[in-house]
Formats: sequence, C-alpha cells, structure tokens
Amino acid sequence: MQGQTQQSANAPRIQPLVALRALRAIFRDKEDTGQVFRIVNALTGKSLIKRLDRFRNVPVGRQILAENRQLLSTLSDRKYLASLPEGSYGRAYLKFLETEGLSAEGLIEASKEAPRTQQQADYELFTSRLRDSHDLQHVLTGYGRNTLGELSVLAFSYAHTRNPGIGFLVITGMFKFRKEMPKGIPVFRAVWEAYRNGVKSAWLPAADWEALLKLPMAEARRVLNIAEPVIYKGVEPRMKEAEAEYQRMRAGHSPQPA
Repeated sequence: MQGQTQQSANAPRIQPLVALRALRAIFRDKEDTGQVFRIVNALTGKSLIKRLDRFRNVPVGRQILAENRQLLSTLSDRKYLASLPEGSYGRAYLKFLETEGLSAEGLIEASKEAPRTQQQADYELFTSRLRDSHDLQHVLTGYGRNTLGELSVLAFSYAHTRNPGIGFLVITGMFKFRKEMPKGIPVFRAVWEAYRNGVKSAWLPAADWEALLKLPMAEARRVLNIAEPVIYKGVEPRMKEAEAEYQRMRAGHSPQPA
C-alpha cells in the first residue's frame, strides 16, 4: 500500500513549551481556535501515525486513500448539501453552519496558525479528514459550541484518536472552565459521559462521511452507534445562556474603531 514504508517517518516532535504557551493564550481568549491546533500539533507525537495504520487496514479507509477523497470538497458544497433530503444528516450539518455562522473552510484557516512538518500524502489526507469532520461530530453527537459542548466533543474525539494533545485540552479545560461555568453544571460528569459515548461508538476516523450525509439523521446515528448525551442535554439551556452572556461581555470589551 502506498506510504506503508513511510509510516514512521516525520513523526511530529513533541513540544510541551509550545503547548503551554498556546494554552495560556486560549485561556485568555477561548475563541482563539488557532491555539487549539497549536496545542494538538505540539503534543500529537506518533499517535496519529498509529491511527493511520488502523485506517489503512479497514476497507473504507483503503478506498478513501485510493480515491484521494477530500472531505472538504463535499462539506464546502452548500448547493449539494441543500439538495439532500429534508431530515438528512447533510441538511442538519448545513443548518448548523448557517445557524452558527460557520464555514467548512474555517477550520483550515485556524489550523494554518500551527506550523506542521511535511508529511506523506496518506497522513495529510487522514489528518485533514479528522480536522474537517469536527463540526460533523458536533451535529452527530448533539454537543453544542458552548464551552461544555466543545470539551465534550473533544473528549468524544479523544476516545477515537488517543491524541495526547486533545487529552491535554480536555483535562486542563475541565479544571479551568469549571470555575467559570454556571454553578451546579456537572462538568466532569458530562465530559466523562462524552468520552464513554465515544468509546462505545463506531470508530469515527474511518467513517464514510460522504455516504452518511445522505442518510436520515437518526439513521446516521444508529449506523455509528451514537448515544444520546443525557447529562449535557440536561444543562444545555443554561450553557446557552452562559455562552450568550460571555459573547455580550466580549463584544462590550472589544476595542472601538478609531
């Protein structure tokens, strides 16, 4: 298989100081998504090379690599997503983008802030799919883009990637933002539930996202064995209120144009 002999080449060097500097930056401004990529890249090490080996050994992974299939091409085609049936996963994803004011390309721009070593083509395609599927996982799992929702999606993702950078973000984020969340929010229990749901689900790095987008939302969740985030859903309204308040405060402290 193409790239098999290079699977251990160019393993990203672990850079703890880079990760710590990025962590301080994101604690100052949790909207600074680029720092998330800095942390993940700084601590990834060989973890994703190991996941790529697994990807190569499942039929859908081999097919995606053979076709050089770029997930972003599908996710950025809003006309195609809008043509999918009402109630489909693809339409739910499109609604998520529109509601949140996002674009499929947005994560690419944020990821450019984190320098990366040159890698073989298979590795680049695999890690790009992981990056580009982040918002797909929000829609699939039911976790919102508030602080607890993001931590939960990362915990869910860690169960699949075992990336130390993601694990580091989850652990430090739980302790940091627990103090800032509304009183009584079960941060640790919600994040632990997300991790457990990730362990029980199908292995998402090898998900055929392009095919799943055509399915009804409930069917896509059934195929991938995605459990309901019971603890998170119980506190989501309070998290939305807290997030709205944070955004109002952030806007109020924004520098005024000259």
